[in-house]
Amino acid sequence: MKNSRLTHLDKDGKTKMVDVGDKKITSREAVASGTVKVSPEVIKLIVENKIGKGNVLEIAKIAGIMAAKKTKELIPLCHQINLTHIGLELEIDKLNKKINIQSFVKTKDRTGVEMEALTAVAVAGLTIYDMCKAVDKSMEIGEISLLVKKGGKSGTYVRK
Repeated sequence: MKNSRLTHLDKDGKTKMVDVGDKKITSREAVASGTVKVSPEVIKLIVENKIGKGNVLEIAKIAGIMAAKKTKELIPLCHQINLTHIGLELEIDKLNKKINIQSFVKTKDRTGVEMEALTAVAVAGLTIYDMCKAVDKSMEIGEISLLVKKGGKSGTYVRK
């Protein structure tokens, strides 16, 4: 069962890690986003920096950066990539009762950084949940998606 689009399968349909050894080293970047829906009480406590575990947004940002660097250890078929930049922005949206998370990841390597960007968002969201769960266990982490991917053979992707 060979499908040319499924690069992680060999000719017999068995799982394999893609060999990127012959690919050119190029600049690559990815942007991902996600949200954590929270209660007004959680928003108030975060804004006032009164969550007992510390500054929620700063700790979530650090967790996202650390997670991007460990993606190869978390996602079985991801390659080890030399990341040149990882950035996260977290913004409280009081009107819609959520925290918006966006990650920016860059490299000069043989494969892209989409998984690193997505992992950063997911772990930042999980960190927000962990830090605030004593106040609100009904929080929802979601809407995690790739917004932009640049570089490599497939070129640029921009989410519609």
